[in-house]
Amino acid sequence: MLMAERRRRLLEQVRDRGYVSFRELAEALETSESTVRRDLRSMVAEGLLTATRGGVGPAGVPVPPPTAGPTAPAAGGSEEQSDPVHRQRQAIAASAAALVVPGSAVLLGPGRTTTALAHHLAAISQLTVVTNSITVTSALVAAPQIDVVLIGGALRRSIGAVVGPSTEQALQGLRGAQVFLSGDGVTVERGLTTPNVFAAATDQAMMAAGRQVVVLADHTKLGRDTMCQTVPSDRMDVLVTDADADPEMVARLRAEGIDVRVA
Repeated sequence: MLMAERRRRLLEQVRDRGYVSFRELAEALETSESTVRRDLRSMVAEGLLTATRGGVGPAGVPVPPPTAGPTAPAAGGSEEQSDPVHRQRQAIAASAAALVVPGSAVLLGPGRTTTALAHHLAAISQLTVVTNSITVTSALVAAPQIDVVLIGGALRRSIGAVVGPSTEQALQGLRGAQVFLSGDGVTVERGLTTPNVFAAATDQAMMAAGRQVVVLADHTKLGRDTMCQTVPSDRMDVLVTDADADPEMVARLRAEGIDVRVA
């Protein structure tokens, strides 16, 4: 991977997560920690990022210690401050929650938007949620009317979820009314993509377990293409995005037969 591409993806990871450790960045980019540290040193010197113990955060924003977890917001600031698309993400989550029928079974993949969706689902009277996401599970712990099935596997800290062959095998025997997935990019040509090969394989298994596939992607993800395809365009039944989405991109996706909902 070229340095320019690595730096772009490093900035994306920090933008999406608020704080990221060196190890998590190395896993997300599938490169060595020494390479990540070398890139980050120059990016901190240029004022693009803020250095902290064990990792980096957004420039000029205080960050939590490494133990805060991969999706924790910046210390001393609200979630809105650490997430530049917080408003759009919440709108997408609310719109997606309206698709869920009480009493049904749904599958949720990992991600900040699916976690936001989980918080909205906690208000539904009765539901079964199958997930491999730690943050989705945490969002539903206080909702006793929601039956949560946490799939086992190997913990991938960079995405806050379990993945691997055992996770994929467990999903093979399951079937849900809908599966909700998010990723790093959506294009007409390749559908939903992610840079993480381990996450991609598990997302594909989740996709196969859902009768309806719903992709959640804010406007910054549309038109972006990353390494691993998870949901091809012809398997994407519904795409929920936000009002800042490029109208031309929305039109092209709809022309492919995708039901695009603009929150």
